[in-house]
Amino acid sequence: MATKSGIQGLAGKSNQLTKKLMFTAFFIALYRIGVHIPIPGVDTEALRQFFQSQGGNLFGMFNMFTGGALERFSVVALGVMPYISASIIAQLLTVVMPYLDQLQKEGESGRKKITQYTRYATIVLAVVQGIMIAKGLQSQSIGGRPLVLDGGSTGWLLMSALSLTAGTAFVMWLGEQITERGVGNGISLIIFAGIIAGLPQIIRSTYTSVNAAEIELFKVIFIIAVIIITTAGVVFVEQASRKIPIQYAKRQVGNRVYGGQSSFLPMKINSSGVIPPIFASSLLQFPTTIASFSQGGFADFMALVIDPGGWLYNTIYAVLVIFFAFFYTSITFKPDDIAENLKKNGGYINGIRPGVRTSEFLQKISDRLTCGGSIYLAFVCIFPVILMDKFNIPFYFGGTSLLIVVGVALDTFRQIEAHLYQLSYDNFLKKGQKPRGRTA
Repeated sequence: MATKSGIQGLAGKSNQLTKKLMFTAFFIALYRIGVHIPIPGVDTEALRQFFQSQGGNLFGMFNMFTGGALERFSVVALGVMPYISASIIAQLLTVVMPYLDQLQKEGESGRKKITQYTRYATIVLAVVQGIMIAKGLQSQSIGGRPLVLDGGSTGWLLMSALSLTAGTAFVMWLGEQITERGVGNGISLIIFAGIIAGLPQIIRSTYTSVNAAEIELFKVIFIIAVIIITTAGVVFVEQASRKIPIQYAKRQVGNRVYGGQSSFLPMKINSSGVIPPIFASSLLQFPTTIASFSQGGFADFMALVIDPGGWLYNTIYAVLVIFFAFFYTSITFKPDDIAENLKKNGGYINGIRPGVRTSEFLQKISDRLTCGGSIYLAFVCIFPVILMDKFNIPFYFGGTSLLIVVGVALDTFRQIEAHLYQLSYDNFLKKGQKPRGRTA
């Protein structure tokens, strides 16, 4: 009976993992269907040509993040960027507003309230960005051909803004469903799916350019080698960590002795993952949207800033990545709580006093690791872009995209692997279980 119940339990958990994977695939498929549903009243061919002319700047990069939804002006053209921007605002306000800080300390109930406020802010940002993009398209044309049929109208403007806002809410809901019912990392997986969806087109256009002698073959081979080396470096750093040795003091309770064991506290070099590049890209989107559909000195200035090959853009982007790496690590890593938990459980670091000294030591180690990790993130995001610009490669798949793809893939595989380890562990326990007779 014990063996039969164990097999049934393992089968149930295996089915649960399969359901999570199927849920994730289903929700990503829904997102990809939404990408191909355009908003009426737009000349799709002219819009496609317009975005092809914009493919080398930051505007083209956002189009790639949405998997081509922006160049189709689909209902999900804004993607998850308003949600990410709202999350940035919420986390920044958590630091300066005591009310939000108190909510965050309340645990699950407080985090739910903050999430609800983030949703409201997402809708507001989506409305603003939707109106700006729709109004900007009304004034744009390519080759004398307007992007909006019949010049658009106020009714079309409101309908487009409402459709884009509804699409953003739908994508936000999909991301939350993937996080709750799927394998996790819902928002990151949606960005991952958008980037991967553009790879076939990038490969096809590169192959066509090589055949037409527009690009030299050795340049493409060099870029492929850079991508492979960068990918290997990203995998190595993302899995690297510093292990802080932890020693537990011996305790005697009655006739039994507890503790006396040694363990370690792993601290990753890049504990913030792909969040800093995503946050930095999202933060640059708002002024980019204004500058792309405006005229005057501000638009001319932003034209220099939003050029991914320009030194000013690279500098601002690197600074934002480094800032968000430190900011996100300071929110997620709490040395005071770790030190307090170690003290309660009789744990200590050799040569470091428990309590405040342990907290200061962990904070010092975290700052050093984050410093190296943030520089690594900025280098990976910018260096491949500079190489592609110098070699004049006509597609945008730089370090940011590569970092997101590799980072999200690693996180997803870790979660799947954790489920598999749990199954193997349960299987080991069930096999070792033997029926025991009742003892007097």
